[in-house]
Amino acid sequence: MQIATPYLMFLGDVPDRLAAKTAYGIADWRPEWCIGQIRMEGCAADLGIPDLSLAEAVEKGCRTMVVGVVNAGGTLPKHWVSGIVAALDAGLDVASGLHVRLGSIPEIAEAARANGRQLHDVRHSDETFATGKGTRRPGRRLLTVGTDCSAGKKYAALALERGMRERGFDADFRATGQTGVFISGRGVAIDAVVADFISGAVEWIAPAADPEHWDLIEGQGSLFHPSFAGVSLGLLHGAQPDAFVICHEPTRTTMRGVEHPLPSIADVIALTITCGRLTNPGIRPVGIAVNTQALDEAEARRLLDALGKEHDLPATDPVRFGVAGIVDRIAAEFPVKA
Repeated sequence: MQIATPYLMFLGDVPDRLAAKTAYGIADWRPEWCIGQIRMEGCAADLGIPDLSLAEAVEKGCRTMVVGVVNAGGTLPKHWVSGIVAALDAGLDVASGLHVRLGSIPEIAEAARANGRQLHDVRHSDETFATGKGTRRPGRRLLTVGTDCSAGKKYAALALERGMRERGFDADFRATGQTGVFISGRGVAIDAVVADFISGAVEWIAPAADPEHWDLIEGQGSLFHPSFAGVSLGLLHGAQPDAFVICHEPTRTTMRGVEHPLPSIADVIALTITCGRLTNPGIRPVGIAVNTQALDEAEARRLLDALGKEHDLPATDPVRFGVAGIVDRIAAEFPVKA
């Protein structure tokens, strides 16, 4: 799948920042590709890049409009269809990470055909996956896991890729969600894989490698989330991680979109080890990544210090304070063999 850059980011009329996390992720990690944004009335998200009309976007060189939103069920609201058709009429390709295929909507399919434009459904892979085998394979793997969905697992994995490479590690980010695929250019949206093949798809994403190579695998959902635990468990078994980092958003009391209470970090560590031992008996935590965006710096540092002492693990906000402590822990726990 070759998606033409640069992008115009479509935010629709989403109600909050989290509902546009795909767009934010691309803008944060590939800012040079994001020329502008287009928003509908009532949109509560703002990437901090220029608001452009379709004509302005084309004039500035945009080649693809990215539907940079997420929602429960991955549906495309009917009142967004006309805007997507208009983008195709203006000469832009359209890419989406939603579950619904763009081409399944007659108006969009016809506009793409009439204008000779491309439709990219990033969440849908043409790859055929085997069932997972759980056979031990060479190489090192780290998985980011969460107390909830949308808690920073992708950002933590990307920050670790950057931090580990700076320290001389052979490390690669492995995308398991639509935003990660947009950012890395490779991967599989695991939540769109048929359940029997989830662990096999992860084995494909992070295959056998050099013994000292690290695959940093983007986590999804949470083992405690009633909506997404099935995906999280299949991902854990397929990743066969040697190490994991727990990702947490400290201001939540319930998990996103449901009434179930947020699990504790200790609960997540215990269940991840219990379930992860099926494919890697040596699985262990190496750090805690906390999204402290809602806290001032003093509050954030106090919280991270307390969590680090409570769990005897390096705790940081990967975006705000970096990942040096976690990289130190990885180096100590997994020394390079002579």
